[in-house]
Amino acid sequence: MTSPSRLRTRLIPADQPDALQITAAELRAGRLAAFPTDTVYGVGCLANDGAAIERLYEVKQRDRNKPIPILVSGPEQLALVTREITPLAQHLIEQFWPGALTLVLLPHPDLPEGIQASDGTIAVRMPGHVLTLALLREIGAPLATTSANRSGRQSPLDAQQTLVNLNGRIDVILDGGPCPGGIDSTVVDATGDTFRVLRETAIPARQIKEALK
Repeated sequence: MTSPSRLRTRLIPADQPDALQITAAELRAGRLAAFPTDTVYGVGCLANDGAAIERLYEVKQRDRNKPIPILVSGPEQLALVTREITPLAQHLIEQFWPGALTLVLLPHPDLPEGIQASDGTIAVRMPGHVLTLALLREIGAPLATTSANRSGRQSPLDAQQTLVNLNGRIDVILDGGPCPGGIDSTVVDATGDTFRVLRETAIPARQIKEALK
């Protein structure tokens, strides 16, 4: 495999007519791509590609005990990553997706272990960003995605900051302009019958409780 330090990172403007197709093709080929989200720039790979996920950990210099979240284009892609959508998860999806709610779910048997937490769960979100969703739909598959910086460094808000962080270490950056930044998503365990807030940030627990009444 080519060392990440020897790559030539391509910067692709999102208004280029074939930008989505090029980025999707790179991802399908097992490569890493960065792109804007509704908070910061993320870097990702296909969620079912174990080798690409390992490379993502290497590029990020990320602790293997910190699982990488999964982005989906909507509920229609959930069957590719989870073996069960609980009634609780379904209700939360209807109320809060797309947006700043990450759901902890049970993984699909075909997902590589590298994307799962130590307790055998996964974290899934539908982002509220037009370009991210367009890319997910172009690929037709979920993406394992984390912030486009090396661990411990500031998360990038635009393509140039992403290039400074990861130039020569990833294959493609889809330049969709600046991201708004903002607060991390709230994380809720939706594997059972009752919700459990694991991280309370963008969406308060009381708002979730109200939505479930």
